[in-house]
Amino acid sequence: MSGFPAADEPPGQGPDPLEADRARTVERGSGDAAVAAAQERAAHTRALNIDSVPALPIPADTANVRLGPEINHACLSLLPLVGIWRGTGVFGNDAGIQQPSFGQQITISHDGRPFLKYESVSWSVSADGSVRAPGSREVGFWRPQPDGSIELLLAHAEGRIEVFYGQPRSLTAWAMSTDATWRTPTGPPVVGTTRLYGITPDGRLAYVEERAHTDIELAPHSSAALERIAG
Repeated sequence: MSGFPAADEPPGQGPDPLEADRARTVERGSGDAAVAAAQERAAHTRALNIDSVPALPIPADTANVRLGPEINHACLSLLPLVGIWRGTGVFGNDAGIQQPSFGQQITISHDGRPFLKYESVSWSVSADGSVRAPGSREVGFWRPQPDGSIELLLAHAEGRIEVFYGQPRSLTAWAMSTDATWRTPTGPPVVGTTRLYGITPDGRLAYVEERAHTDIELAPHSSAALERIAG
């Protein structure tokens, strides 16, 4: 009778209705087919990387005010920052001559709209200048405002997002301080930051950063002077 095991089946050993249902919905060989399809797709992409994909159908960012789209009029107060900058910096503020603590490249670019894109890549260095390991990463945007103030939004790979507000101190210097800081549970306990950026008389991009932690008042954190390598 339907619903009962056959006479030659021990009790409890009859067909499993759930297994029978799964058997009807799973196509045999579909796993192999999915692997084959993935391999076929990879045949067209496995040799490509970030620098080899087709260009976007919109104006490309430029870190050179002489090339690409014209810089937006709203960003003219930040124009000296546009470029690619690379060099070394130090942590802390100890007196005397200091060996570099890290290397850094900052790229500040635009696409013609009223903001600048910011990206910082750093790496730790040994006393002899050799590279030890990758360091901190930052991405964000400088956003000049109609009243002359500046917003700076930064996201840190270490688990922190900061919103800075500030003003130009001169045609080649900008003072910024955080209005808000958000941290992930694993992010460092930074609760406030100030940064002073400036173009030095010899044309380098220099900055000094101070940080406050949950248990440490605002104190020097890092500084650097970077050479312009593009722009």
